[in-house]
Amino acid sequence: MSKVFVVGVGMTRFEKPGAREWDYPDMVHEAASLALADALLTYSDVERAVAGFVYGETVSGQCALYTLGRTGIPIFNVNNACSSGSSALLLAHTFVSSGQADCVLAVGFEKMERGSLQQKYPNQASPIEPHLRAMAAQRGWGQAPPAAQLFGNAGVEHMERFGTTREQFAMVAEKNHRHSVNNPYAQFTDAYSLEEILGAPMVFDPLTKLQCCPTSEGAAAAVVCSQRFVERHGLHRTAVEMAGIAMATDTDETFTSGSCIRVVGAELTRSAGLKAYEQSGLGPEDLDVIELHDCFSTNEIITYEALGLCAEGQGGELVASGATTYGGTWVVNPSGGLLSKGHPLGATGIAQCAEIAWQLRGLAGARQADRSRAAMQHNIGLGGAAIVSIYRAVDQP
Repeated sequence: MSKVFVVGVGMTRFEKPGAREWDYPDMVHEAASLALADALLTYSDVERAVAGFVYGETVSGQCALYTLGRTGIPIFNVNNACSSGSSALLLAHTFVSSGQADCVLAVGFEKMERGSLQQKYPNQASPIEPHLRAMAAQRGWGQAPPAAQLFGNAGVEHMERFGTTREQFAMVAEKNHRHSVNNPYAQFTDAYSLEEILGAPMVFDPLTKLQCCPTSEGAAAAVVCSQRFVERHGLHRTAVEMAGIAMATDTDETFTSGSCIRVVGAELTRSAGLKAYEQSGLGPEDLDVIELHDCFSTNEIITYEALGLCAEGQGGELVASGATTYGGTWVVNPSGGLLSKGHPLGATGIAQCAEIAWQLRGLAGARQADRSRAAMQHNIGLGGAAIVSIYRAVDQP
């Protein structure tokens, strides 16, 4: 298996749906053009492309990528819920590591509607119906968007089992909103005090509005290449190694364990994380920067534990200690995360990759972590798929 590198990244600013006059082909053209320019490549250098999105018509990837040129290359479309962008990266990595291609473009995009997520095809089975049934069997059904109930009830379970507090969940949001102040790509760039976060309108206890990610529009892109392509084109300047990447999906235990924490994917994350650690030869202690899927503040704390940053039940204490911000053990979500940067579903995973590439190359500006040699990306979609990727900085020749 060949080594695999990300050699160029780009993204649009994430914005509120309808805030800008554009469509998804415009978004992809902007993000992909930036990624190719970052790598000093052109679209004619690309041998395959993969497009991740959730809400869109068939072959939307072709429609979007044709704005760059019609070169006849294979284009693959991926819909894997909120992990669609990372799924595109995983396929790009597979094509390169297996020797099927030397240069693959991965893009993710979303043009969304305002308001909470709704089922788009009510005449078809809902992919998360089993998850909702498992949650309702334990906690009942409330008056709130389904995703907020799933992750809110996982937070309630964490509070009951481990003594985690509402303040600790709010600390996640305070940290990530504070980080986003220095991110020009973020949908929101305002800092909030702990009191403001706790005092925001309640969506589903313990989640206030400022602890829930917004619906967003935008796109991101990454150029994924083989080692021989990097050497042939002299791309060491921008190269970041994809040292490990793995996906996990649900097992029966997701639905039979009686745990809402498992329903929202903690065990999927744990499984994918262990595989990525094994592939890369790195562990939590080797990481400097982490971009993880904080769709709700409760999920960040659950994910700390699933990724082995701390023992089970200690996630609340971890964020309260300052270990997950600047000056701590890791900088988690320096981009502002989904909570503040925004969450255009198909673009999120590749935007995480872009942030990590900038961090490992020392190009993150005011949000740059002091030390950045290794990083992790975590992206999860209910239904379900968790993808964990580990990246390593490349020394200049």
